[in-house]
Amino acid sequence: MKIFSDRLRELRKSAGLTQQQISEMLNIRQQSYARYENGTGEPNLDTVVKIAGIFEVSADYLLGISEY
Repeated sequence: MKIFSDRLRELRKSAGLTQQQISEMLNIRQQSYARYENGTGEPNLDTVVKIAGIFEVSADYLLGISEY
């Protein structure tokens, strides 16, 4: 999902966080998180919810369903 990976990268950079920092918050490997950002991997639903919580956005926003 291109929109998911684009929004994920944008949110992380806006927060001033590294992929390593986010992956530690999610308790996953950095390589797994990098796949989410480059569009070659997709997180499970629990991980999407955790990511939304970290960045204080809705899962709908992350998935491109809503604009906020």
